[in-house]
Amino acid sequence: MTKIAIIGGHGKVALHLARLLTTAGHEVSSLIRNPNHAADVAATGATPVIADVENLSTGQIQTALAGHDAVVWSAGAGGGSAERTYAVDRDAAIRSINACAQEGIYRYVMVSYKGSRANHGASPDDGMFAYYEAKAAADNYLRGTSLNWTILGPSTLTLNPASGSINVGSDSPRDDTSRENVALVAAAVLASDNTVRSFIEFTDGDTPIDAAVAAIH
Repeated sequence: MTKIAIIGGHGKVALHLARLLTTAGHEVSSLIRNPNHAADVAATGATPVIADVENLSTGQIQTALAGHDAVVWSAGAGGGSAERTYAVDRDAAIRSINACAQEGIYRYVMVSYKGSRANHGASPDDGMFAYYEAKAAADNYLRGTSLNWTILGPSTLTLNPASGSINVGSDSPRDDTSRENVALVAAAVLASDNTVRSFIEFTDGDTPIDAAVAAIH
C-alpha cells in the first residue's frame, strides 16, 4: 500500500482518481480548501485534509504532506482573475514542489495540459494567457528539480465516461479528453517508473491506457 496525497482533492479528476486509488488499496489524503467538500471526498474512500494551499507557506504544505509516498497536483484557480491564477497554478504549485523536496517525497505527478510550454504562443490579451504562463512556469520549475516527476498533458477536458483508451503525443487528431480517462492515466503513471521525467500529452483515443503508459520511455 502506498500513501498518496492529492492536492486539489475536490476537482472532478481528483475525485475520480481518489476512488481509483483507494479501490486499489492505497491510502489517499485529499487536500481541499473548502470544509463543505469533505463529505464528497470521504465518499471516495479518501481522507479529506483541509489545507488551502493558496495561502499556506512551503513549510505548512510540507507538514500537510508529511508521511506520504507520492503527491499528485490536481489543483487550479479555475479561471477568474489572473492574480489568483498565478497564485494557485504557479506559486502554490511551486511551493508544493519545494515542500515535497524538503520532506523527501520524490514521486510527484503534475496535472497540466496538452501544449504546456513557455513558448505557448498566446497573446497577453488572450483570456487564458495567465493560465498558460502559470502552468509553464510551474512545469518548468518541476523539470529542474531532483523529484521523480511526471507531467500529464491532457487536451480539452470533458465529462464523458472513461473510454479506457487514449492517444499519446502532441499530434493526436482528437482534441478532447475525458476527466475519467485523466484519472485513469494518473493512476497508471503512479504505478509506472518508466514515466518518470516524462511529459505525457494525450487525448481520448485508441490505445488501452495501460498499454499506452507502458510504452512511454
